[in-house]
Amino acid sequence: MTTPEWLKPGLYGALLGAAFVGIAGFSWGGWMTGGSAEDMANKMAQEEVIAALVPLCLDMSRADIDRMAKLATIREASSFRRRDAVMETGWATMPGSDGPNRDLALACIDGLDLDAS
Repeated sequence: MTTPEWLKPGLYGALLGAAFVGIAGFSWGGWMTGGSAEDMANKMAQEEVIAALVPLCLDMSRADIDRMAKLATIREASSFRRRDAVMETGWATMPGSDGPNRDLALACIDGLDLDAS
């Protein structure tokens, strides 16, 4: 099949225009693939669940009989070991779960009053 000479510039322009729109849309237009959108939605949902569980973690810490000793242990831990110390207290373990949640423990540290004596 031969293409008429007068049609070639239009076809080239359409192909280049489509490529430009695709590149611009994904780069600057905010377009994303379905997989990227799903990953972003899962991350946002996880963050919201953790934010909703932080008050429960703080309530568990307030109700703990050994609160002061556990807080002292958390304070004594280096900054990068505090999450593990909170996980060991049991405050980051939600009812019905098998073990502590690392993200919840990290978020719970911010709510604990570690600067008080």
